[in-house]
Amino acid sequence: MESKTIGVIGLGLMGASLCKALGACGHRILGRDTDEHVQKYARLTDTIREDLTDDRIAECDYLFLAIYPGAAVEALKQAAPLLRKDAVVCDLCGVKRAVCEPCFKIAGEYGFTFIGGHPMAGKQFSGIKYADGELFRNATMILVPREKEDLFLVSRLSELLRETGFRSVTVTTAEKHDEMIAFTSQLAHVVSNAYIKSPTAAEHLSFSAGSYRDLTRVAKLNETMWTELFLDNAEHLGFELDCIIHSLQEYRDAIAVGDAQTLCRLLREGRERKESIDTEWKEKK
Repeated sequence: MESKTIGVIGLGLMGASLCKALGACGHRILGRDTDEHVQKYARLTDTIREDLTDDRIAECDYLFLAIYPGAAVEALKQAAPLLRKDAVVCDLCGVKRAVCEPCFKIAGEYGFTFIGGHPMAGKQFSGIKYADGELFRNATMILVPREKEDLFLVSRLSELLRETGFRSVTVTTAEKHDEMIAFTSQLAHVVSNAYIKSPTAAEHLSFSAGSYRDLTRVAKLNETMWTELFLDNAEHLGFELDCIIHSLQEYRDAIAVGDAQTLCRLLREGRERKESIDTEWKEKK
């Protein structure tokens, strides 16, 4: 793909990693962050080539919003009058309905294209200090275009993102994204964060191995960001929490009364469910 001018609003882990990845592909990267220290660091480390000022927004072929959902909508409102009609805007937020619905409307009013996005990649640490141009290598990018969007524009955005190392691009709806992400990501963060609150956790040293590390990895989260994501997807996340609470209660009841038969059945059902899903996934690949 020929060199493009790409603007990125938000220079945290995701935004700065995208800057590094696309910059390495030869694109001109303009960046903006509300923290002036982050902004200076981005310039000094060549994460961005230039600051994304208001008068440069019209130069952008693509604009990425790598900030919290509510802030992304507000940032697009401010940038909308300055964008060219042939510009494509994409967010990197972890929920889609709360972002796409207002942003589709804004894009429609001003004549540019907005496509929702969510990179299925990350680290347990946040901030530009941990930015990595290889963060998206072999990951999946989820795109949520407006209904009846020009497929050429979706394809062009997909091609640009693949330059950063994404293995695949999945196109879906905002509703389906939020339903699935409640299970695959948000529930895991809630469970991990709750699990580590056991009083026994303080004494785990020398008694823990891979299971403990795997289950607690995402407990170390950005509480401000995840609070917004959870509340923006309360309906779907609430359903998943009800499901796991019900299942845990079944295990708890069987253990409380020493019901080995029921407990063994529950464990077998879980194992078989996992095996069935893994087999189905391998066949699809």
